[in-house]
Amino acid sequence: MFVAKIPIRTHIITDQDDIVEVARRYTEGIALPGDVIALAESVVAISQGRAILPETVKPGWLARFLCRFPNKSGSLATPAAMQLALEEVGSLRVLAGCAAAAVGKLLRRKGWFYLVAGRELALIDDIAGTMYPYERHIILGPKEPQKVVEAVKRATGAEAVIADVNDLGCVDILGITCPELYREVQEALRDNPFGNEDEQTPIVVLKRG
Repeated sequence: MFVAKIPIRTHIITDQDDIVEVARRYTEGIALPGDVIALAESVVAISQGRAILPETVKPGWLARFLCRFPNKSGSLATPAAMQLALEEVGSLRVLAGCAAAAVGKLLRRKGWFYLVAGRELALIDDIAGTMYPYERHIILGPKEPQKVVEAVKRATGAEAVIADVNDLGCVDILGITCPELYREVQEALRDNPFGNEDEQTPIVVLKRG
């Protein structure tokens, strides 16, 4: 049982930062063995150099064509974001996802595009709602999140998780060092205690009782 959620304010994390060292430094003396260090997925991705300005992307004809079909509020509705999706998983998987989405639409089923094209594409934030200077960037999902959380645990002694959380209560766990805590961590993060904008609190320590 978690008895407290402690948002940790950090400096503005960039691709010059080692996210494992950032987690160790800011949670030292706060996160103890048995506690959980939760990291916002966008900040992990930023530290890996996966924040990309749209104007640096050169969309091909396929990206310009396919971006017409997602919901305009979706993350793949611009040529630049769709081009990055194509580069991330390959054109065949994206096209297969589009075919699955078309069938799903006929059957009134949602989510088939990401089921086929790949979960990692669901993590792309097109012009993400994140802190300066990344508010104009497309943020890809973090690479190898399970390896990152395992490294954080080795560095800190605490359990660790990387999560994609939104203000609608959706919590997607991308990597976790203690699978037995999955549901408990998911519930603890449902109110989105992260602050990726002016709060600058992309790390949350979940304290156990």
